[in-house]
Amino acid sequence: MRPWVLLRQAQIPFEEVQLKFGDDGKPRGIERYSPTRKVPALILDGGETVWDSLAICQAIAELYPEKALWPEAAPARRAARAVCAEMHAGFQALRTHLSMNIRSRHPGKGITPQSQKDIERIVEMWTSCRRHFGVGGELLFGTFSVADAFYAPVVTRFVTYAVALPDAAQAYCRAVQALPAVREWVDAACRETEFVPADEPYASG
Repeated sequence: MRPWVLLRQAQIPFEEVQLKFGDDGKPRGIERYSPTRKVPALILDGGETVWDSLAICQAIAELYPEKALWPEAAPARRAARAVCAEMHAGFQALRTHLSMNIRSRHPGKGITPQSQKDIERIVEMWTSCRRHFGVGGELLFGTFSVADAFYAPVVTRFVTYAVALPDAAQAYCRAVQALPAVREWVDAACRETEFVPADEPYASG
């Protein structure tokens, strides 16, 4: 979702190749696109492959500097990269217990001491970014950036599980949900009928 939202919201044209997942949770046919056998992967003109969501987002920002996908001011840019890296490398309890499931609602599910700790840290980061760098808009660094694309999947999780959030965090979630690219992704997800059982642990609960 992250690179897709970044490209779409920044109005950068791209061709999407959608792969189906097998019951083993692995995308079928990924071998021809990614050396890691994982999604996402970005194939550049000329055939160069960039894999890993953070590397892809960084490559997009470098290829399209006019889009200003990182904040312009150095302190804000460093903070944006830090919060993206922290999301990229951590929050395993959130990923495990509040798995992404846009088309379902499971209020209260998945809240454990560990996932609650992750939620509190995310709220802490959002609050700090908004307080120090959010002037000029409703997003983490005011205007849309890589950081908002990176936290868009988290926002969908908070909606799915009806996570209780402070007012400022709720306002940020609403701002992300209102992004045209996020709305488009969510609408497509709600129309999807296929799923991998392992990715929907609460579907029958």
